[in-house]
Amino acid sequence: MSTTPIDITELASGLTQLTIMGVGAFVLGMMLTPLYTYMAYRYRFWKKQRTSSTTGEKLEVFTKLHANKFRRNIPTMAGIIGVLVISFITIFFNLDRGQTWLSFAALIGGAVVGLLDDIINLRSNGQGTAGMRSSIKFSMIVSLGLVLGWFFFAKLGFSAVHVPFWGPLELGWLIIPIFAFVVTATANAVNISDGLDGLAGGLLTMSYGAFGVIALMQGQFILAAFCFTVIGALLSYLWFNIYPARFFMGDVGSFAYGVSLGVIAMLTNSLFLLPIIGVLFVVEAGSSLIQIVAKRVFKRRVFISAPIHHHLEAIGWPEVKVTMRFWVIASVAATFGVMLALVGGHV
Repeated sequence: MSTTPIDITELASGLTQLTIMGVGAFVLGMMLTPLYTYMAYRYRFWKKQRTSSTTGEKLEVFTKLHANKFRRNIPTMAGIIGVLVISFITIFFNLDRGQTWLSFAALIGGAVVGLLDDIINLRSNGQGTAGMRSSIKFSMIVSLGLVLGWFFFAKLGFSAVHVPFWGPLELGWLIIPIFAFVVTATANAVNISDGLDGLAGGLLTMSYGAFGVIALMQGQFILAAFCFTVIGALLSYLWFNIYPARFFMGDVGSFAYGVSLGVIAMLTNSLFLLPIIGVLFVVEAGSSLIQIVAKRVFKRRVFISAPIHHHLEAIGWPEVKVTMRFWVIASVAATFGVMLALVGGHV
């Protein structure tokens, strides 16, 4: 991967740019939130609770754990605020073919898939999975990943991934399906993690922060500014989403942020750092996968409820404790990921 050397003047300019964009995104998000809140409560964007799992079983434990939460109507689709904020700032102030076209297209593409799912959820009667079928969402995200992967390979000229402490591994056109896998896995992992007040927003903030720092150290100032724009939007969302949440991100947010995060990992040539920086996304998705396989193959559960944050709730951890401890782990993982980028030859 080719990066430009950093000098003091460029670094100062880059830091100023990403600070202005991050703060601007936060302020704009805070300004738009009251408008969204008014619309959400007036038109009843109530999140419908799922009543059955992917394997078709009744979600008895989940329903019991969150009965009080769903007794009060809580709007969903609040992630659209962040998508609009990031879109405005990126289009008018930070659009670049090499550094932000792909990450921005990923954000919009993921948001479209998530928005369709949220609309179906709002129109559902709350029975079953209360949204788009998982197979359809999966197919749409994979298709999006393949299109973005083609652009990554054919237009941006990427054909190798960096292996820490070794160097580039040439893949040729095979980087396209790998790119699609990374995007799909990250999008679904973020979506699965969005299950407690403040959880996904906090984990995403840590991850985007780590990749923003890596991009900055690589001299990719525009990409770093995009990461910090996302952080500003996420922080404005977290202001209202921490326990007790005023609203939920919805799939429009989780898929938008998840797809874009996977793309940024590829643009910074940090594929092997992604599961380290986003280790809790891996744990969350992995726990759900283990539960599904165990129930379908062995007809038994490994966890009381999956993903793992619901299991921890079921064994007695308060929701806030789960979220805060996951935030602590995420901050440590993000810091460790940045250190590995420094010593592993990514910058």
